[in-house]
Amino acid sequence: MNAPLPRLLVLAAALIAAPAFAQSGEWTGGYVGGHAGVVMDPDDNGDRFLFDTNLDGAFGDTVRTVAGADAFSPGACDGVARGPTPGDGCEGNNGGADWGARAGYDWQVGTWVFGVVGELGMNDARDALTAFSTTPASYTAVRKIDSLAALRARVGIAFGAGSENLAYVTGGYARAKVENAFFSSNRVNTFTDNGDSDASGAQFGIGVERRINDAWAVGVEYVSTRLEDDEFRVRAGGPAPATNPFILANANGTDFRRSDDDFDLDSVRVTAAYRF
Repeated sequence: MNAPLPRLLVLAAALIAAPAFAQSGEWTGGYVGGHAGVVMDPDDNGDRFLFDTNLDGAFGDTVRTVAGADAFSPGACDGVARGPTPGDGCEGNNGGADWGARAGYDWQVGTWVFGVVGELGMNDARDALTAFSTTPASYTAVRKIDSLAALRARVGIAFGAGSENLAYVTGGYARAKVENAFFSSNRVNTFTDNGDSDASGAQFGIGVERRINDAWAVGVEYVSTRLEDDEFRVRAGGPAPATNPFILANANGTDFRRSDDDFDLDSVRVTAAYRF
């Protein structure tokens, strides 16, 4: 994962050093605006698939061949498989653009500023996991953010000759619509998944904002989103011979899910707001 904080510090320093076109120190009021930036690569080191071979609802079973060997002994990778074996390699997870709209309200008390902000956005982050079987074959689950909503509080301190600058911390609730996909090079079994999922969690960050006149403010911020995403399931079933590892323990098949329920994202953004 790239380190977003040094980038944020450079942007913040440049923003504060820029000349102010207006010395309006009054932060009390509402605003509407947006943000645009980058989301870093999701970091899911150690993620793997968990299996429920007898369909009792408990994950952690080993998928075994008729001979008793671990059918998934070749291992796993974070990313999308380039072929059916680990030797083919994986295309790693990636970040991308991050954008959205926001609205909020601030109250200034002395140099302190208290506020609330709501956001609705999207980003291009892709979080994939691949496992390899002895067949050989690859099995890949991919999740992306379809939409991300957040409601956060923020607390900051106004500073500068006319209190035109605002440094703040922010935190609150986040909820996302997660787009899930699954695909495999295995052509013997069928695979059925339960589709997209909803994920909830927390969002927190830091930022700097500067009023450039009575109506407009611009800023930079770092936001970290921590989502709990544990709904996605895949069922591997027939038609396949009775000796197939996925139907050895239960003729109806084997369920599997990701071991890491956390979908974590870190973003660096430029913000703009019309204040009224």
